[in-house]
Amino acid sequence: MRIALGLEYDGSAFCGWQTQPSACGVQDHLESALERFADTPIEITAAGRTDTGVHATAQVVHFDTEAVRDENAWVRGTNACANEALRVLWSHPVAADFHARYSALSRTYRYLLLNDPVAPAILRNRVGWFHRPLDVERMREGAKALVGEHDFSAFRGSQCQSRSPIRNVMEVGIEREANIVAFTFRANAFLHHMIRNLVGSLVYVGAGREDPEWIGTLMKSRDRRLAAPTFSAAGLYLSAVEYDPAFGIPMFRSLLPTAFRLPPT
Repeated sequence: MRIALGLEYDGSAFCGWQTQPSACGVQDHLESALERFADTPIEITAAGRTDTGVHATAQVVHFDTEAVRDENAWVRGTNACANEALRVLWSHPVAADFHARYSALSRTYRYLLLNDPVAPAILRNRVGWFHRPLDVERMREGAKALVGEHDFSAFRGSQCQSRSPIRNVMEVGIEREANIVAFTFRANAFLHHMIRNLVGSLVYVGAGREDPEWIGTLMKSRDRRLAAPTFSAAGLYLSAVEYDPAFGIPMFRSLLPTAFRLPPT
């Protein structure tokens, strides 16, 4: 039987998604909790491999097992064995051809940025931070160059293992609510550090350091050295994974506080 799970987790408690020799990854913790509950080894596959410090409000995973449990039991039992910074929100039996990663039609990430002269204390692991005023309209103008299928080499992390730098970005949204600027990126997939590099370069535009046209120039250059530094992981959230409705993947709960909540994508 193949089971899909919906997860949320606080990325600051883990060293990224992928399993590590020190067992500090989200994958390590979840597999351990599942194995303790089901009393059998379980290997999971995720929709996206988030980096150290990156959060998820809508991660999707799947696994195969012969253990028989009720849908609610997979939630309650796994959570009883899991780190409190990781929670299973729902479980759902899926067809054998469902794959959390390869069946995904798109992934959506949101980056929350505190735009304020003083760095955050309570929210220090929840938001990025930039101290100078940002012009949202300038950033929106620059972001237009990102939409579509492009070579994103200029925004690709040095340790990226993807075979191709080509990605199809379907949407880039930038909204402000009080002193929080929220960036939304939806694409078929993302390169390593791609979103954090995009945010860094858009912030350069918003702060007036570069013109909006600079984003398109960076794209054409394919040169990571010309773009802005990588932004902090603290403000980045995997917030949606889209699948064919035929798979029947449940919806996720609304998690972010009112001050962070923006119209749905």
